[in-house]
Amino acid sequence: MKRHATAIWQGALKDGKGTLDTQSGALAAHGYSFGSRFEDESGRSGTNPEELLAASHAGCFAMQLSHFLAENGTPAKKLEATATVELVPGQGIKASALKLVGDVPGIDPAKFQELAAKAKAECPISKALGAIEVTLDASLA
Repeated sequence: MKRHATAIWQGALKDGKGTLDTQSGALAAHGYSFGSRFEDESGRSGTNPEELLAASHAGCFAMQLSHFLAENGTPAKKLEATATVELVPGQGIKASALKLVGDVPGIDPAKFQELAAKAKAECPISKALGAIEVTLDASLA
């Protein structure tokens, strides 16, 4: 299986602008810029590569954990996973911090922690991020 996305950038780094398109159409000519990536801490002026990486990591992790929970006989009612990707300008991406709140009826808390850690280690995006620190803060609702 292969998936693709296309980025088009026009202009110099600080005054240029770009658009992103994804194979699914979820992003179609979606704008991004230097400002949306490096200057807007609110994240409201447009997307950026780090935000998209965080979405990918959170989604992959939640799906992987849901599989492990179902295999355990304790399917999740709800998993809320957030990934926060840290970019240090001039140094690159340093970390992705996963935060999870799970509503998993009937699971032993220790087993939940074990399966969450296993999902963090085994989700394909976590594996792809092997060059950076990936942390997990998991709790039951």
